[in-house]
Amino acid sequence: MRLARRQFMQLAGATVATSALTGLASALDYPVQPVRWIVGFPPGGAGDVQARIMGRWLSERLGRPVVIENKPGAGSNIAVQAVINLPADGHTLFFVSPANAINTTLYENLPFNFLRDVVAVGGLVKSPLVMEVHPSVPAKTVAEFIAYAKANPGRINMASFGVGTTSHLAGELFKAMSEVNLVHVPYRGAAPALTDLIGGQVQVTFDVLAGSRAHIMAGRIRALAVTTAARSDIMPDLPTVSETVPGYDVSGWSGVGVRTGTPREIVERLNREINAGLANPTVKAQLEETGSVPMPLTPAQFGAFIAAETEKWGRVVKFSGAKPD
Repeated sequence: MRLARRQFMQLAGATVATSALTGLASALDYPVQPVRWIVGFPPGGAGDVQARIMGRWLSERLGRPVVIENKPGAGSNIAVQAVINLPADGHTLFFVSPANAINTTLYENLPFNFLRDVVAVGGLVKSPLVMEVHPSVPAKTVAEFIAYAKANPGRINMASFGVGTTSHLAGELFKAMSEVNLVHVPYRGAAPALTDLIGGQVQVTFDVLAGSRAHIMAGRIRALAVTTAARSDIMPDLPTVSETVPGYDVSGWSGVGVRTGTPREIVERLNREINAGLANPTVKAQLEETGSVPMPLTPAQFGAFIAAETEKWGRVVKFSGAKPD
């Protein structure tokens, strides 16, 4: 009986060692074919540009082409489904964004569990949104806007990129924390929302700073504050919303994920290469042109960040009663 147990333990140990060596060999050989990077948004947007900048860097570092594949639709849910239907071998990357944290609560019957089915690899960038108004709004600060909104409940239109987007929920969080009544007007994307803000059809929106900066500088719209906890290096004189509404903190962000089951050695290799890219002066400068700052994180740190964002936006979705289009 003791012999049988000893033989079993030896066999089990050999199996574990073989498995570890197989994983290590897989990581050493990786990648053995072109790497697909699936982005759940159309070409040309900030996220697509960020993926292409980092994709070029990864192509050089990995020695294989990194091919960007745009699969827009359903707030990037189509792209998530595509990733989890493919082998967990590190040859398919996923562009992670706030949409994935939001959709966990926004959509009631998703065929996947993002936190379970996608493993965090690392962060890419973090970027502020800017709270901005049409010049006809008699408010030059967040405090003045809150006073104006409370004096005109339900009469101020708030544009967003669409229901359930970061722009929308940034506004809903502001409404909840400042106790104002704004009328949400969803658009299909940032461009039409900004066009109507400039035209005066809507009075306030929460837009990405990079997309609005030229219009702010030209005086076509008025910036009140950035949404991040700290001021932005892009427009350092612009205050934060939290300076008036303590605790308010919203940012756009992005990162990389892979399907659950991908060997740990491959995840760690990808993380090292991504973080090296974020530290590279050329790559960093290119990413900063999108209005973003590098967000280097370990896989564990990025996983915890996604989980925290999922919990945060889950509360906002429930409070606002937002439903997908």
